[in-house]
Amino acid sequence: MKTTIDINKRPLVIIAGPTAVGKTATSVQLAKRLGGEIVSADSVQVYRGLDIGSAKVTKEEMEGVPHHLIDVIDPETNYDVNRFKNMAEEAIEKIYERGHLPILVGGTGFYIQALLYGIDFTEENEEMHRAIRGRLEKEAETMEGREGLYRQLKEIDPESAMRIHPNNIPRVIRAIEFYELHKTPISLHNAEEKQKTARFQTAFFVLTDDRQRLYERINKRVDGMMDSGLLEEAKWLKALQLPEDATSMKGIGYREMLAYLDNRCTIEDAVEAIKKNSRNYAKRQLTWFRREQNVEWVNIAEFNYKKETITEWITEKCLKLLA
Repeated sequence: MKTTIDINKRPLVIIAGPTAVGKTATSVQLAKRLGGEIVSADSVQVYRGLDIGSAKVTKEEMEGVPHHLIDVIDPETNYDVNRFKNMAEEAIEKIYERGHLPILVGGTGFYIQALLYGIDFTEENEEMHRAIRGRLEKEAETMEGREGLYRQLKEIDPESAMRIHPNNIPRVIRAIEFYELHKTPISLHNAEEKQKTARFQTAFFVLTDDRQRLYERINKRVDGMMDSGLLEEAKWLKALQLPEDATSMKGIGYREMLAYLDNRCTIEDAVEAIKKNSRNYAKRQLTWFRREQNVEWVNIAEFNYKKETITEWITEKCLKLLA
């Protein structure tokens, strides 16, 4: 089933959700039904060579559907929300020119929000940015340092401190970093950006599952990654001798394997850390998407995990929402 897209309406379908919930298969089947092309909102699949740890969609899984922002930059290049937004906008414009439907797929809620609302991120001095981030990450290496960072956050941005869990160190660091760079709380910046309205006519779907089943699937996926050669992939990444703050070094799966390769933990501990961090990331993804408005939640358990039924339901919803 296909529909003719009126490019003047600027339609955008979004398939989001936690890791391992089945976004790839659903989005491919949806694209085939609606004449769509897929734009990845994944922060790791964009890198060449980082295939196993990112659960990168394969050529076979694509089933001939065009995919964008997959395998387009090298691990030496830092990838952030600004770069994603610029690249995604360019890809989407070209999809519109071809008269096709862009389908944004991924679990990085921050990226999706930036594109959807056209959030304007102030240009930052890259050298200063890396220096501040490196210093804060160094402080966060100890429990005392992490506690100190959170106390600092409560002083400079109480509202963010109320929203960010003390153990979510990346967000704590990002909030402090933003304040140091711009001399204003990130909570105030976010509040101003939230006043913006979506730039697209959207059909926004978040796939989810019963928590226990999702966690079991995550654990099984990690075991499969190890069997497929995740350790060897991490060795290849380590051999590039990139700086510790390189974006490609921080993806879940890679950072734990790199810790093992640096003799900071056992291989068993590294694998368990990947599973735990992946589960925690899935929880954070769901929390993020719950803040979004006009979202259609799709609990795949309610469809008895039948992919065809799920895709059919989403297709019909898309046709109504984008009409």
